[in-house]
Amino acid sequence: MELLYSLINILNEMSPYILLGFIIAGLLHTFVNPATMSRHLAGSGWKPVVKAALFGIPLPLCSCGVLPAAVSLRRQGASKAASTSFLIATPQTGVDSIAATASLLGLPFAVIRPVAALAGAVAGGLAVGRFGGKETPQDCATGCDLRQAPDERPAGFMARLLGGIRYGLVDMVASVGKWLVIGLVVAALITVFVPDSLFLGLSRYPLLAMLAVVAVAIPMYICATGSIPIALSLMLKGLSPGIAFVMLMAGPAANFASIIILNKTMGRRATAVYVGSVVVTAIAFGLAIDLLMPHSWFAVSGMAAGTPTCHVEFGWFDTSCSILLIGLLIYAAIRGHHHDHSIKLNDMTATFHIKGMACPHCQATVEKAIRGLDGVDNVAVSLSDGTATVEGSFDSDKVIKAIELAGFEYAG
Repeated sequence: MELLYSLINILNEMSPYILLGFIIAGLLHTFVNPATMSRHLAGSGWKPVVKAALFGIPLPLCSCGVLPAAVSLRRQGASKAASTSFLIATPQTGVDSIAATASLLGLPFAVIRPVAALAGAVAGGLAVGRFGGKETPQDCATGCDLRQAPDERPAGFMARLLGGIRYGLVDMVASVGKWLVIGLVVAALITVFVPDSLFLGLSRYPLLAMLAVVAVAIPMYICATGSIPIALSLMLKGLSPGIAFVMLMAGPAANFASIIILNKTMGRRATAVYVGSVVVTAIAFGLAIDLLMPHSWFAVSGMAAGTPTCHVEFGWFDTSCSILLIGLLIYAAIRGHHHDHSIKLNDMTATFHIKGMACPHCQATVEKAIRGLDGVDNVAVSLSDGTATVEGSFDSDKVIKAIELAGFEYAG
């Protein structure tokens, strides 16, 4: 029962802001032209690095979703430095996670988080540009150049407004929903079952505690929003705000999938610089929070900080938002399952097995890359099966090339 109330408390605190963030994310998706973004990120020097970080900070892409986007930028001419900057900044923040951070951890955390993401992304991008090895020319198959791709956004203000809301509350929920649920469950488990004495002992050695958090965060593979309740639970167990901040920043940006794909597309040296910049920036800001800023700024308050009891009263608005969010998560799960098997096959079909797809963003990226090829009449990408079923009269080699240029691995 205590675990259930812990989950409800955290969900009620976050749900109104998460829903608002999803809507804003959808509006960004429909009102910002991707071709414009691509044009500004191409080239070398410090300006594309800063632009890439500024573009990436508000985008609500999880770490798995940002990987194909960053690889596509790289394939279409963006430098290693700009691609790395985008890859660092994007998964660490987002309008949805910033709003949820403010609701659960307070305004100071919500302000420092994008500032740290900007600093880390610019530093990491410039470091990769300086020490990440020589630039190599990138090829681009038909359909992968976003600068030449048609604008697929709906025409008209109202159409884009409604399309943005639908994208935010359906597609974005499907994209980060699993990681959000994982974060909530992990936070509740830590709050209820992990003894306070374990964290109180570790809190005496803040640097060691931050390194331990990094070691746990890298294989955890959590999104920016899902990391928030985990950070809260760490603070409630006695760890400092700076240690919790390391979880907020290192968890979403540094994971095995990012490391593997970066190593393949940019080389070992650039990958090592990328991981190092994420870890160093997270720990540096964590130490700054603990040593230079008043702890009163980061005191958790309200329902989130209280011990769950059977006498907790839930407001009707927060509860309604939580019910709506749960409904959207259920709908996204059902819709995703049926969408994977919705294609109607004919005699001219071929199935391609793909490695590396982890979320609906990955699914959409692969589908768009294949659909733009000559001779492709229809394509359906199954996230659960890891396959792409293609109809039409097409060149299989070009399909395989499009899959690889989108940032994924053809598996037969």
